Amino acid sequence: MGSGRRKLTIAIDGPSGAGKGTVARAIAAELGYRHVDSGAMYRAVGWKALHDAVPLDHEPAVAALASRSRVSLDAAAASSEMA
Repeated sequence: MGSGRRKLTIAIDGPSGAGKGTVARAIAAELGYRHVDSGAMYRAVGWKALHDAVPLDHEPAVAALASRSRVSLDAAAASSEMA
């Protein structure tokens, strides 16, 4: 993105299965923006919390886990790897 353009964050809200990801990827491609799949990151942190026996209802513990974890999303497979 050139220095003369404003940085934008575009959020798309809606129920599960409504096609938000499909729309978000299309908009990002059309505008030349990076698409960040926050839902996949959310699910990856949830998986890591379950894997590490961190109670999902203990928000400070889940937040700490997220802060010290690295999420890597494979664009083709939408898989996640956490270190």
